[in-house]
Amino acid sequence: MEKKTPLISLDSILHATLLLLALVFIQEVQGIGVNYGTIADNLPPPAEVAKFLSKSTIINRVRLFDANPELLRAFKDTRIEVTITVPNNQIPRVTNLTVAREWVQTNVQPFIPSTKLVRMLVGNEVLSTANKLLISNLVPAMQTLHVALVELSIESHIKVTTPHSLGILVNSTTPSGARFRQGYDTHVIKPMLSFLRDSNSPFMVNPYPFFGFSVDTLDYALFLPNSGMVDDVTQLRYTNMLDAQLDSVYSAMKVLGFEDVEIVIGETGWPTKGDPAQIGVDPMSASEYNGNLIRHVTSGVGTPLMPNRTFETYIFALFDENLKPGPTCERNFGLFWPNMTPVYDIQIMRNTAIGVAHYRHKSLLIIMYATMSTMTTSLWVVFTAVGGGKMFLKPLKPHLVTRTEMKNTNARLTTFVVQA
Repeated sequence: MEKKTPLISLDSILHATLLLLALVFIQEVQGIGVNYGTIADNLPPPAEVAKFLSKSTIINRVRLFDANPELLRAFKDTRIEVTITVPNNQIPRVTNLTVAREWVQTNVQPFIPSTKLVRMLVGNEVLSTANKLLISNLVPAMQTLHVALVELSIESHIKVTTPHSLGILVNSTTPSGARFRQGYDTHVIKPMLSFLRDSNSPFMVNPYPFFGFSVDTLDYALFLPNSGMVDDVTQLRYTNMLDAQLDSVYSAMKVLGFEDVEIVIGETGWPTKGDPAQIGVDPMSASEYNGNLIRHVTSGVGTPLMPNRTFETYIFALFDENLKPGPTCERNFGLFWPNMTPVYDIQIMRNTAIGVAHYRHKSLLIIMYATMSTMTTSLWVVFTAVGGGKMFLKPLKPHLVTRTEMKNTNARLTTFVVQA
């Protein structure tokens, strides 16, 4: 008589899955930075924000667009590293050493070491303003503020730099062919890079694939599967737009002889809402970009020209800023609502599962999801859209896992039924 293989019970599958998850997938999470803008009238108190970030998220760095004392006091005695900014309109004044000393004594000295100040930004995207007064005073202001820090013997703890948009580059069809704009390259950027190298400070850039994608390159911008592009000179293949943007900056720095200066991503992000004519502006796209971004920059893979490294990165932004001028998207880059719940899930909460273990049976994929804080479990079903290759997670109660249906929540997903 033929011996039949006994069916595996759902309970045994779930038990084994939980053990596997506990033993294999719970691991340390890499930290990430965030831009904390305040052009809004509905934001929570800074002290509550600081407590929330330090206790409930993996965010371990914040970038401020000024040196607001209330914000600096809020991050006192937290694990958060703080970057402050000298506003653009103050740049000409701080070229004077006396004024620079006063600025540091007012905006830095009272808050250290209890607030972990690590960087001082001189302006924001100054070269893109085309303001000759600001541009000519930028490097002198950086140098003078550094001297003020040296006089207090804190220059090894607080580094001086300035963030740039990718407008500092000449348009190039390949990353290896990128160059800094003529006039800025030797007169501003070269002496700036020399200062950054001498002071062991990074070159900060604000790359935004969001502002560079088209209908045809959306997946390339979102780190999703795509055909990629090959640099004709280096023969290196690029599978995402951010790598191409970072390597363009690296190539321009290398031409000037400063490829050894570290690159930091000062801003990057993706909005959840835009104007009616905009494409790819929705919570799913924002979740895909920022979630994939975190995994990529902390993975140690690096870029084709800068392999085997991570990138210090600051996502834009912590909250939506409802009073910010400009297009609709400018007010909708936030990771969190004002009540500090996530706008979408990209696993930056401290109780988010680090990985999943799964069991396949026909068309059903069962996933055990465990939180780091409680190790409680939930059952999830993954639906794969026919032809699109996209996946969508839906929580289910274990006793209901017999039949379920997903509605069309996004144009890229297809409605169908999965049966266990």
